[in-house]
Amino acid sequence: MGAYLIRRVLWIIPVLFVVSIITFSLMHAVPGGPWSKEKKLPPSVIEHLDQKYNLDEPVFIQYLNWVGPLQFDEGALQRDEADNLVFGGLLAGDLGPSYKYLDRSVNDIVADGIWVTVQLGLMSFILSVIVGIPLGVIAALRHNGIPDYAATFVSIIGIATPTFVASILLLVVFSIALGWFQPNSLDWRTDPSSWVLPVIALSLFPIAQIARYTRASMLEVTRRDYVRTAHSKGVKEGSVVVVHMIRNALIPVVTILGPLLAFLITGSFITEFIFSVPGIGRYYVTSIGQRDYGVIMAMTMLYAAAIAIMNLVVDVLYAYIDPRIRYS
Repeated sequence: MGAYLIRRVLWIIPVLFVVSIITFSLMHAVPGGPWSKEKKLPPSVIEHLDQKYNLDEPVFIQYLNWVGPLQFDEGALQRDEADNLVFGGLLAGDLGPSYKYLDRSVNDIVADGIWVTVQLGLMSFILSVIVGIPLGVIAALRHNGIPDYAATFVSIIGIATPTFVASILLLVVFSIALGWFQPNSLDWRTDPSSWVLPVIALSLFPIAQIARYTRASMLEVTRRDYVRTAHSKGVKEGSVVVVHMIRNALIPVVTILGPLLAFLITGSFITEFIFSVPGIGRYYVTSIGQRDYGVIMAMTMLYAAAIAIMNLVVDVLYAYIDPRIRYS
């Protein structure tokens, strides 16, 4: 297991390297730039800003400055002046500057809202698991019955409804029409009632997806020989379901739980924007329209890293859920 973990961790490095190249290239291939506005800035101002943020350097120098850990300019390379090299970049934990929030770095922006985003994602993930797995189990155990049809109907609605549509509907019905909740979550840290609608909106799709995977996996397990053997020995139905069926049915479900958790933690941008949740999502959404390359690239790298790490965690959990799985 130790050797396997080392190999998997080392493989994350080239994955993130490729993601960084793609992200950086796409950002710089988009027409316009961070200083593009409806009212054009004077050329002298743009030139000064480009020099301040090293955007006047060649693209490969800009990439090296962004990734780090050494930051330099083209003149320092040509003159071989090692004293001008400073530590920075992604490898040094520096996510770079924000081109719109000039008084704050991307590190400041992430530090300001990351824990709110993580809290929202974890609560949505817990709700998704608590509701989705029992929903799928009940649907499988009552196959072709009313519970199965009801669970399937709920799952289809959850999968077919985009998160931003569900967010708007919940906001209109429960905040504006009924007045049960505040229309925004600006009091997130002091008012737990502001958690309800964003958590529900963000967890609807994962609930439906988990329920569908659980139902399909449970239906497959019910046809296995060891389940029939347990029934023939007179084992109680509850023990058969818990000990023999659910544990084996969870293996394919765990496959999607890791990426889902990473998605819920780092992919709640639209939900945070709609409900005014003070997380990092609102900065990501606004940075797209403002062409704030620093924020967009940093958030993309955080999402890629979260996906890679959660996939590794899922693979490790396989060995604990199914003792037959061994890593060499």
